[in-house]
Amino acid sequence: MIDNMLPDLESLRCFEAAATHLNFRAAANAVGLSPAAFSDRIRRLEESLGVRLFARTTRRVQLAPGGERLLSQARRALTEAQRCVDMVQEGSPAPFELTIGTRFELGMSWVLPAIADLERIRPEQKLHLYFSEGPAIMEGLLRGQIDAVIGSMRLASPRLTTVPLHEERYTFVASPDLLARHPLTEPGHADAHTLIDTNPSLPLFRYWQDQAPVDPPWQFRRHRYMGAIAAIRSRVLDGTGVGVLPEYFIRGDLESGRLVRVLTEVEPRTDWFRLVWREGHMRSADLEALGQFLRKRPLT
Repeated sequence: MIDNMLPDLESLRCFEAAATHLNFRAAANAVGLSPAAFSDRIRRLEESLGVRLFARTTRRVQLAPGGERLLSQARRALTEAQRCVDMVQEGSPAPFELTIGTRFELGMSWVLPAIADLERIRPEQKLHLYFSEGPAIMEGLLRGQIDAVIGSMRLASPRLTTVPLHEERYTFVASPDLLARHPLTEPGHADAHTLIDTNPSLPLFRYWQDQAPVDPPWQFRRHRYMGAIAAIRSRVLDGTGVGVLPEYFIRGDLESGRLVRVLTEVEPRTDWFRLVWREGHMRSADLEALGQFLRKRPLT
């Protein structure tokens, strides 16, 4: 008759010892039981599960098919039980997981290497990344679908906690080949150029435009929307248009001369990367520690 009771850990420990030694006397000695008590443990485990675990003769012990099926899971259960013991020992931090939202380019170049290093320092925490653009990750944050975001997006809700991480500086750039064909040194030259930005509200260009003279107005020949700064950089590099981009993201292009700054007399408005989470989050202390760790990482 099947008992319907879950096997206890001691019985699983005896089973694992018998499966390892394939000798009941040696296995009994390994777990500190008499041979009779050990055999009784195995017998009761087989009755509880309703399956034969070992094929035994007077000369040898072998795993039966039921034992072969149980062995790997029994070892996992014993390993997890030991982890439970380890975790409750004094000084062992409790494991936890957090999901951090950020845009793809920043996540891959800076956030991902940083959290990989942090997880080596604090192995009890597991950090997941959610990649999207600013509006989508802020919506996920406010709905409680992600724990925190990293970015320079505008914050509309007052019920948010922030840690400033790094100043984000912008610059207006173009390829030197494009500027050789069509200079861009005054507002009137804009009508020969295509402005590339993420969306029709021109969030990147506004960092520069907010600091530029307002008269005469800037009228570009056309606008192109790429949705992500990596795509904008690619199109600016190939001479398709001009754009405002974060300096950290194009530092190598500027140093190599693949891109050049235009209208350098205008200093674009700056912003800040911030770690942002909902006020009252149960892991606020850990998020604060994450923010302080990220502040020390150079922006790459």
